[in-house]
Amino acid sequence: MGAGHDHGHSHAPAGGTATAAYVGRLRVALSITLTVMVVEIVGGILADSLALVADAAHMATDALGLGMALLAIHFANRPATGNRTFGYARAEILAALANCLLLLGVGGYVLYEAIQRFVTPADTEGGLTIVFGAIGLVANMISLTLLMRGQKESLNVRGAFLEVAADALGSLAVIVSAVVILTTGWQAADPIASLVIGLMIVPRTVKLLRETLDVLLESAPKDVDMTEVRTHILALDGVEDVHDLHAWTITSGMPVLSAHVVVRSDVLSAIGHEKMLHELQNCLGDHFDVEHCTFQLEPSGHAKHEARLCH
Repeated sequence: MGAGHDHGHSHAPAGGTATAAYVGRLRVALSITLTVMVVEIVGGILADSLALVADAAHMATDALGLGMALLAIHFANRPATGNRTFGYARAEILAALANCLLLLGVGGYVLYEAIQRFVTPADTEGGLTIVFGAIGLVANMISLTLLMRGQKESLNVRGAFLEVAADALGSLAVIVSAVVILTTGWQAADPIASLVIGLMIVPRTVKLLRETLDVLLESAPKDVDMTEVRTHILALDGVEDVHDLHAWTITSGMPVLSAHVVVRSDVLSAIGHEKMLHELQNCLGDHFDVEHCTFQLEPSGHAKHEARLCH
């Protein structure tokens, strides 16, 4: 004998997932990124600057990442179906995973090319490099401002934010290396700046990859303490036990929780299933930020019956 109840409070906007609120800003950031990418490619060729070309390559993955984020939002906001009961919300996380893999690839490429440049030095023009690096830095700062708020609410937006942040630091490294070349003639500053760019890309990407895999592996949301959840449920009058307690994240801003709650039969008879469910949802709603809570109420001894059925 069981009963289910679903309770949610809004995290994402009415239009869908957490990322959906930032579609306009992602589009502007994508336009800026594509423009600066082209500018830096031209500048890298004209100035023979590996640092500029490396930054442009990172811009290219930023553009692809932003494009995938926008595509993921389109799929994530498609309605649920009988076969896909959560719709395509998980598409955002898959896009974030793809972003991570792309960033790791670009970071490795930049590090490799920087080492090659040490072996075969080039004659980089510092003046042109400063100009193009400054253009990239200003553009990146604009994009960072657009994505600042959204990166706190969506892994997908955070992926885009981290890419642009790494680009901003990369542009700064490009400018510093160009100043060194211009004032001292030390050409090794260019591959050193490229190494810095590569080393900025990889650690941030690994961190994002870990968070993304946690979602795909259905780990408990990092801000939900499962021991504390269990304690709160058991503290309710009449609750004897809780089992099959699970919490996971469908996509950014959509955590869910389910549990089988064993309640004394006399309490269920006295207050009824509906009131017990309301008490459970109010208990968790007051203490935990969970999008959907589903409970199955069971009388004492029901868990043993379930175990026999499974065997």
